[in-house]
Amino acid sequence: MSALGENPPPETPAAETGEGVDGAVAEADGALKDAGDALASAGPAPQATEDVVAGAEALKGVVAEKSGTVAGIIEQLDNFGFTIDETRISAWSILVVIMVVLGVIVFARIFSKMAHSALGRMTRFDASQRLLAEKIATIAVWAFAILIGIDMLGIDLTALAVFSGAFGLAIGFGLQKTFGNLLAGIILLMDKSIKPGDVISVADTAGNEGFGQIRKIGIRAISVVTRDQTEYLIPNENLMINQVVNWSYSSREVRVKAPVGVSYGSDLDLVTKLLYQAVADTPRVLDNPKPRVNLMGFGNSSVDFELRFWILDPEEGLSNIRSDVFMRIWQLFKEHDVEIPFPQRDLNLRHNEQFDQLVAAIGQRVDKNS
Repeated sequence: MSALGENPPPETPAAETGEGVDGAVAEADGALKDAGDALASAGPAPQATEDVVAGAEALKGVVAEKSGTVAGIIEQLDNFGFTIDETRISAWSILVVIMVVLGVIVFARIFSKMAHSALGRMTRFDASQRLLAEKIATIAVWAFAILIGIDMLGIDLTALAVFSGAFGLAIGFGLQKTFGNLLAGIILLMDKSIKPGDVISVADTAGNEGFGQIRKIGIRAISVVTRDQTEYLIPNENLMINQVVNWSYSSREVRVKAPVGVSYGSDLDLVTKLLYQAVADTPRVLDNPKPRVNLMGFGNSSVDFELRFWILDPEEGLSNIRSDVFMRIWQLFKEHDVEIPFPQRDLNLRHNEQFDQLVAAIGQRVDKNS
């Protein structure tokens, strides 16, 4: 009998406690097994696909809030598509890409023209500096527009990782000459060795050399127009690695040479005076630097002079100004009886028996005919 006068609770036997725990564990195992069988019968859970153009999905949501009709059309376009791995490509995504690309092109063209007009109003730049600034501005505008387009589309570039290696290699090989010519053109404009308006020597495929004026410097080539209005497109790289004769590189003044020969019986002082008068009477010839008449030597049949004079407009041609000077020299020489010699040869025949017989036979025939 206890102090409180109550009987103590009966103790649970150890065997009964162990049996209860084992039963609970068995029930839990059964529940897990049933859940696993249910999952196995249900199959794998479907994986969520992601649109390759994230911006298209966002634009679809915005349009759906504004117009239900347009949202229905977009939904129909979005249903036409296919899935690669976990990437969804639909007709709506392609349409959005096309619209953004067109927008980028329009944006870049408009801002490029605005930049060109703004640079054209800057009188502090010369022709080459203005052209260089326009090219840099064009590249910057296009790069900025492309980045904006990619950001608007929200393209997941990892979806194109499969093609990026081969595509980049093809671009590298295919456009290496284009980028080389672009860099060569920029370098030529920076060092001002070649600029629009310069007159350079141009050789055609037959090797005939002519003079042409640079009309413009493009991304790939420069445009050179000759006097006969033939336009040559010369790659920029060729001007970097080949020798180029620039007649107006540091100055537009060009010296022209005109060789003249007179007979040995001529008054050389009079000839010199007439040569100076010829260039003075010819348009396009500069008074300063002054023309120069040089006695070059005594030839086989003539006294050789060389008339040297300067012009300021080589793009107008060199052969034509030389022709004008020669024509005026001819007129002055005729007025003052100055002879322009031409090669003359004396034929000396040695006498021998056969030759004397031939001469006698010819003489007899002449006498009979007379």
